Amino acid sequence: MKKVFQRPASLRDVPTHYCSGCGHSIVHRLICEVIDELGIREDVIAVCPVGCAVIAYEYWDFDCSEAPHGRTPCVATGIKRVHPDKIVFSYQGDGDLAAIGTAEIIHTVNRGENITVIFINNGVYGMTNGQMAPTTLIGQKTSTTPLGRDIARDGYPLKISELLAEIPGSRYVERVSVNNPANVIKTKAAIKKAFKNQIEKKGFSLVEVLSPCPTYWGLSPKDACRRITEEMTKYFPLGVIKDS
Repeated sequence: MKKVFQRPASLRDVPTHYCSGCGHSIVHRLICEVIDELGIREDVIAVCPVGCAVIAYEYWDFDCSEAPHGRTPCVATGIKRVHPDKIVFSYQGDGDLAAIGTAEIIHTVNRGENITVIFINNGVYGMTNGQMAPTTLIGQKTSTTPLGRDIARDGYPLKISELLAEIPGSRYVERVSVNNPANVIKTKAAIKKAFKNQIEKKGFSLVEVLSPCPTYWGLSPKDACRRITEEMTKYFPLGVIKDS
């Protein structure tokens, strides 16, 4: 019998805590597939965030560390400098990276640290009841913007990838999505490229992933995926932003 599905060796066989339709579980698997394919499982160290993925170490069967909210790039930097032979990556949400951790990620990029960052953008604080995040779209309703995000009061959604791409220390920045099979394939390719860049000592790489959050968007999983295409990608266009 032909085997058409196999759980990656780096992915633990445990029940998920993520909501139905959440993109985190897809990205978790893609990371594990890439790590297995590159044969770097024994050399990988992940830095887990505060946020929806705070217990990512429960799913990943390789070395993981945790970091305070927003400090994930700092911890990853310290680990990489102590163990330059290891493949170190941080996994961060938009609240972790683009809000409380803005200073940390900017200076990490500015130093050109040879680490990989996987940045999940679902437009809300998913762990703490769906408050407005720096990436919340204009007019989007959240628990703290019940009438929608207002530019005059809340400012504009932060395009973190474009911002980081302007810093000389960044080498590779790409925005992808996991809202349909074709985009999932592209996301895996971007993650693999980001890891390869680190292996080849090319410097800082970041992959931003537009991810559905059906629960706090108030949509079905199917409609949440459709919203990424119809709304999110118009403000956050997919594609390679920098590859130097």
